[in-house]
Amino acid sequence: MKPDGNPITPAGIAALRARYDHLLGTERPAITEIVSWAAGNGDRSENGDYLYGRKRMREIDRELNFLAKRMKAARVIDPAAQTDHTRVLFGATVEIADDDDARLTLTLVGDDEQDASAHRIGWSAPIARALRGARVGDLRKVTLPGGEKEWEVMGISYPDGG
Repeated sequence: MKPDGNPITPAGIAALRARYDHLLGTERPAITEIVSWAAGNGDRSENGDYLYGRKRMREIDRELNFLAKRMKAARVIDPAAQTDHTRVLFGATVEIADDDDARLTLTLVGDDEQDASAHRIGWSAPIARALRGARVGDLRKVTLPGGEKEWEVMGISYPDGG
């Protein structure tokens, strides 16, 4: 039930790759050019372009390293390829309701592609962990910072008519 490694959707890995390529192919060369130009201007200790450029280059290199590690550990799982559409698995879109019948629709995605404003919840989030393996009609308790809350699974769907 728990995917090994760092589960991610095909769209999620594509977004990580696009960010990596942009940093490596566009931003880093531009900053390198600025640092090189600024270094030729003389005293580097009071040269804002040089100091900012070096700082920005370190930030880019850190992010490139982080992205490379995340992509290496990634295990791409296509939600459309899930075979058991009766249970909540990676990539499922789940409709849940609380005791007051307030409904919420969430999609379980990789931690690197979570976006709460778009109701895309990371696989390691407490609510995602509670929903794993659930079927329609199951009640699941979730411990949140505000206390414990119980949700009922109202519907489960997957991309491509699942």
